[in-house]
Amino acid sequence: MKKIFLLFICSAILLSLAGCGSSSSGENGEVIVYNWGEYLDPEAIRLFEEETGIKVIYDEFETNEIMYPKVEAGATEYDVICPSDYMIQKMLENDLLAELDFNNIPNAKANIGVPYWEQSKEFDPENKYSVPYCWGTVGILYNKTMVDGTIDSWSVLWDEKYKDNILMQDSVRDAFMVGLKLNGFSMNSTDAGELETAKNSLIQQKPLVQAYVVDQVRDKMIGNEAAIGVIYSGEAIYTQRENPDLEYVIPKEGTNIWIDSWVIPKNAPNKENGEKFIDFMCRPEIALINFEYITYSTPNDAARELIEDDDIRNSSIAFPDLSQYQNLETFQYLGEEADRLYNDLWKEIKSE
Repeated sequence: MKKIFLLFICSAILLSLAGCGSSSSGENGEVIVYNWGEYLDPEAIRLFEEETGIKVIYDEFETNEIMYPKVEAGATEYDVICPSDYMIQKMLENDLLAELDFNNIPNAKANIGVPYWEQSKEFDPENKYSVPYCWGTVGILYNKTMVDGTIDSWSVLWDEKYKDNILMQDSVRDAFMVGLKLNGFSMNSTDAGELETAKNSLIQQKPLVQAYVVDQVRDKMIGNEAAIGVIYSGEAIYTQRENPDLEYVIPKEGTNIWIDSWVIPKNAPNKENGEKFIDFMCRPEIALINFEYITYSTPNDAARELIEDDDIRNSSIAFPDLSQYQNLETFQYLGEEADRLYNDLWKEIKSE
C-alpha cells in the first residue's frame, strides 16, 4: 500500500474528528482489550481514543490456550477479546460470552463479507456472539535458496536433509493438525488411534526440528536461520516483503482455514464501549490501515476494495481461491475429554 495513500486516509479521519471536542483522556470511560501480539495497528487505537474519548487499555496473549484460563478465572475483566474459532466455541459452551447488540455495531454487517459470516456459523451458529476480524490459512514457508525444488506436502517436515532447519508451531492444535493431515486424518479427530499415530509421527520428527516457536517463525525465516517453517498466511505475506527468497504453500493434504473474531465476555465492565470499539475496527478505512500494518487477511470487503495495489488486493496468499484446495477444515472445540487427551499427548511429545 502506498504510504501517501495511507497518510491521506489518516489525515481525512483526523479532520473528520476535529470538531468532536473529545480527547484520549478517557472522559467517556475505558475499554479493556485482550488481543494477540502485534495484531492491531497502534494508530487505530489512537484514532479511536481521539474520536470517542474512550481510553483503551490493551493487553496481549500468545496462544488461545494462554488466553482462555485467564478469562475463565475472571481475575482480569476484559471488554473485548479476539479468540480463534474453536476457542470461541469453547467459550460459548462454557457460557463466557455476552450476546452482541449489533445496533451498536452497524459497520460489522455493512462491511464484513457474507462468506465470513457463513464460516463463523461453524462456531457461532446464529452469528450472535462474534464479529470476524482476520482470517487465513496455515501452511509451509520455505526458503527457495535452501530447499531443493518446490514443496507441496507436509512430508517435507520429515525430510532428514533439513535437520535443524525446520520450525514447528509451539501449539498443541497446530502441531497435531500437521501430524493428522500428514496421515490423512481430520484435524478435528478425537479417535485415540489416529491421535496416537499423529503423536508418533511428531515424535519421529522431533530430532529434525530446530525449534518449536510461535511468532519467532517469522523473524527466523526472514533472517535465513531456517529453511522451512509452519506459519500463518498473514505472517507469510510480511516475510516475503522482507525476504524475497521465501515462498508460501498450502500442502496438498489440506490444512486449517481459520478465523479470529472479536467477542465480549459476559463479565465485561464496559460492554457498550466494547461494542463501539468493535464497530470502529469494522470501518473500511480503519480495517485498511490495520491490514496494511498486520498483513493478515481482512474479511472486510469494503476495506479490500480500498487496496490500490492489485498484487496485494488479489494476492493468492492474502485472499486465496479456496476452491483450488482439498481437505480444508476449521478447528472445532472437541470437548474437555479430548482437550485433555491432546494435551497429554503433546506433553509426551515435548518430553521425548
